[in-house]
Amino acid sequence: MEEKIQPHIVLLSGDPKKAYDGLLRDIGDAQVVLIGEASHGTHDFYEERAKITKRLVEEKGFSMVVCEADWPDMARAHRYVRGLKGDGSAAEALEGFKRFPTWMWRNTVMVDFVEWAKKHNQEIFAKERAGEKLENTSTVGLYGFDLYSLHKSMEAVIEYLEKVDPDTAERTKKRYSCFDHFGRDPQLYGLATTAGGADPCEDQVVQVLKDLMRLAPEKLRSANHDRDATCHEDEQFFAVQNALVVKDAEQYYRSMYRARDMSWNLRDKHMFNTLKALIAHCERLSGSPARTVVWAHNSHLGDARATDMSWRRKELNVGQLVREHYKEKAFNIGFSTYTGTVTAAYDWGEPAHCMKVNQGMAGSFERLFHKVSPSRFLLDVSNHVPKHLELLERAIGVIYRADTERFSHYFQARVAQQFNRVIHLDWTRALEPLEWGEKWTMPKDEPPETFPFGE
Repeated sequence: MEEKIQPHIVLLSGDPKKAYDGLLRDIGDAQVVLIGEASHGTHDFYEERAKITKRLVEEKGFSMVVCEADWPDMARAHRYVRGLKGDGSAAEALEGFKRFPTWMWRNTVMVDFVEWAKKHNQEIFAKERAGEKLENTSTVGLYGFDLYSLHKSMEAVIEYLEKVDPDTAERTKKRYSCFDHFGRDPQLYGLATTAGGADPCEDQVVQVLKDLMRLAPEKLRSANHDRDATCHEDEQFFAVQNALVVKDAEQYYRSMYRARDMSWNLRDKHMFNTLKALIAHCERLSGSPARTVVWAHNSHLGDARATDMSWRRKELNVGQLVREHYKEKAFNIGFSTYTGTVTAAYDWGEPAHCMKVNQGMAGSFERLFHKVSPSRFLLDVSNHVPKHLELLERAIGVIYRADTERFSHYFQARVAQQFNRVIHLDWTRALEPLEWGEKWTMPKDEPPETFPFGE
């Protein structure tokens, strides 16, 4: 099989710009480009994804980067790159990411990308003020579309309402106080309302959302008379999205104690609906198509229908929903690695470690790609890997259990149906957190001398 694939790989050595020229041509006029990662703790995945995204913004006019991150935390980084008052640096703008796993967004690659986005926007704003005509480029915004921010999103809704409608803010505080009985841990809320007989807060969060969407335009204008119309709409939109996070998070934490497929599907549907709402909102404001890059794990962005997520567990994901909705206007890119190091924890909520990644297992796409070329390459898997070739595929999230890797991290997949392209980076190094912590030490920059043979 490797002999048939090898002639079609595009090596990523040499000039990195030239290496991705063909990829940008293949993306063409796609509106939504999904760029995955095979782990939440690999420097090289983040770095290559950022390189591709920068070119999509600068050369193809992509204007949004939507991340597997909480809405209110990424909104703070969004305000920074848009030049709004607040933080003085990218590292400060990412300080909202205090929930485990902090390294997922508080890392050196993300700081560099956020600073680049701010500089890029400043340059575009300056050209617009000078009356220059801009082609194939635009300013860029950063957004999160995950739903773990139950309490932060409630606080953001109340903060907004206190500015625009204090009476509604008071009613909202009373409704959200339903959660006070369960403390700050939303999993305790889920357990208590599912297995403990406590009353859920579903009716209260739905009513807050209805109240927020009924706010009269006149009231919004009078409360925001010193802001321009676009800013009103952005603030209102951000508040509604936070209220939607609260509504869906309330359901999600209750579903965790019922069935895995229920909670997974609810989360990915929330992410997809947020993505759709963002695109519609930006198109309404700009009057033109909003081209969007999505950053998330392969397990969210590769088409679930091509994996045993769907066959065995009846799970769907963002990649499937985007393909079904946007059809040929969707393009997805996955990543893989054979070995190296990764930033991960041994269990949920534990400190980050720099861990060695096992070599790809026999019968996996990781092992196949390693045999194709123990280097770094881009492959058009949709045309040059057999459609029905089914092998194991590895997924490392924020937890890595090397000793039970086959059970913990591999699943069956048909990569040619899962992605349009795959970027294979044979040896990769761990993502560097902004705060190392006592358990994390800097990985070596080079693979071991015995790599790739392990002898």
